[in-house]
Amino acid sequence: MSTTEPSTYTPDIPSKPVTKTTPSIHVELTPNALNPSTATAFVRSPSAGATVLFIGTTRDSFNNLPVSSLAYTSYPPLAMNTLYAIATSMLTKHELTKIAIVHKLGECPIGEESIVIAVSAPHRQAAWRAGEEALEETKKRAEIWKLERFEGGEGVWRANRDGAMGTKVGSEEEKVKEENK
Repeated sequence: MSTTEPSTYTPDIPSKPVTKTTPSIHVELTPNALNPSTATAFVRSPSAGATVLFIGTTRDSFNNLPVSSLAYTSYPPLAMNTLYAIATSMLTKHELTKIAIVHKLGECPIGEESIVIAVSAPHRQAAWRAGEEALEETKKRAEIWKLERFEGGEGVWRANRDGAMGTKVGSEEEKVKEENK
């Protein structure tokens, strides 16, 4: 199935950050550049002996194809609920002190941060496990999609997961041809 967006498509994103914060959880979708130090500062606690920080960045290739940029979009009300549910689950399951999940929306150039996850826990093993699991759950469940543009102008939509190639962004004419095959 093709999409109808032209290669110049720009996702509709919030003009300012959308956040939900409690004393132990911070989740955010933002059009702004991410700041790993802010997430780390949020999770810092005198009762935590370990802080783990994951920073996901836009890489310059996918499946040996040169990537020129990524653009992320989402349905923020639903994605925020999902991110908060993931954070709550990680907090309880791994007995964390605090957790922050921050995801970029909009254009994300090569080398720029697209996601930051910070967790703190009394012990390092719980922090390591929770950080990785929070990332995997976010990629698996959060209603965030990316338009991956390749050198030469082609782009594909993909769920915010690793692995499968997405759907080529094509014209309405291409879509009709595909549907009539």
